[in-house]
Amino acid sequence: MSDLLIFFIVFACASASVGVGSYLRNVLPKQHLNDESAAVVRLATGLIATMAALILGLLISSAKASFDTVSTELIDATAHVVRLDRVLAKYGPETQPIREALRRSYAATIDTLASDDPSRLAKIDNPETAHRVEDIQRLVEGLSPQNAMQRELKTRALLLVDEVFATRWLAILKEKVPIPMPLLVALVFWLVAIFGTFGLYAPRNGTTIAVLLVCALSTSGAIFLILELNSPLNGVVRVSLTPMREALAVLGK
Repeated sequence: MSDLLIFFIVFACASASVGVGSYLRNVLPKQHLNDESAAVVRLATGLIATMAALILGLLISSAKASFDTVSTELIDATAHVVRLDRVLAKYGPETQPIREALRRSYAATIDTLASDDPSRLAKIDNPETAHRVEDIQRLVEGLSPQNAMQRELKTRALLLVDEVFATRWLAILKEKVPIPMPLLVALVFWLVAIFGTFGLYAPRNGTTIAVLLVCALSTSGAIFLILELNSPLNGVVRVSLTPMREALAVLGK
């Protein structure tokens, strides 16, 4: 289910609960709406609202931390790719085919990340990609250093190959932690109860209806933001690929 669809479902549920509450205000006996009843309902609603606010705050904080981690990993990986290219360039002109292979592999990765296609993103660590990485590693291992400097550069290049490909991309892919559906359902249920109570005791006029709809839109937007931040490689809110594209422009030169 797409994040945008969940957003509309949550907004529709919250808005509908306001209408249900407003309808019940007209059909319930007066003793259900007196001051004593209203006080008890407000206390109960306050407890539910506190739980919902805590869960929303924790989810937003967790999703933002996950998003920032992926963004940092991308920048770090980009820096390592540029360093690997420069180390190979210092080694000598015989590394030019390796640098070209590195550039092609990196360009394919950027194209996949920019595609916003979950099926392609899921294949970024498939066997084909692994073979491409192993090919680059074998090319580096096949270098024949002629002096101490080249031996040191070869060692550094092998370490960078492992750092860039063997760990970074897998760490990025595993950063997406979906929200458990039972938790999302419970949160929506709490919001429905809260907005239903608002509709039950709020006077029926244009101002209160507009305010309640704005509140429903805001809470639905918060859930949408959490879902988007939990999917940093695709969707509306996604990490910037600008550093990767800038790095690609200097690879092999």
